[in-house]
Amino acid sequence: MIQFAIAYVGTALAMLVLDIIWLTQMVNRLYQPRIGELLAEKPSMPPAVIFYLLYVTGIVVLAVLPALREGGWKRLLVHAAVFGLVAYATYDLTNQATLKTWSTTITLVDMAWGTFITTVSASAGYAAARWFAAR
Repeated sequence: MIQFAIAYVGTALAMLVLDIIWLTQMVNRLYQPRIGELLAEKPSMPPAVIFYLLYVTGIVVLAVLPALREGGWKRLLVHAAVFGLVAYATYDLTNQATLKTWSTTITLVDMAWGTFITTVSASAGYAAARWFAAR
């Protein structure tokens, strides 16, 4: 349970820092020009918090813990990258398939971002759990 908590905190901190940087820099540059009419003026925090809690749980359960138990870095990187790609592709490709206005650029950039942020966040959680285990 301690290992899960450490991995969770490490993963969550990395994800939050990276996503805050990404969103503050990219909303006006990428999202607003392409899908601005779909964006809320201000994000609703309850669904955002629920997303981060669930998504970080998914990263830890599906990528970090299996790598800690039996796989090491290679397994972590592959599982995290696949999870990030599939999760973000689910959102973006569903939007592209069902909404009248959705940008292919958003889909491609978001899928790349999801792969990157998930892999880096999982790596932070994995490193934190290994570091604390060695103490």
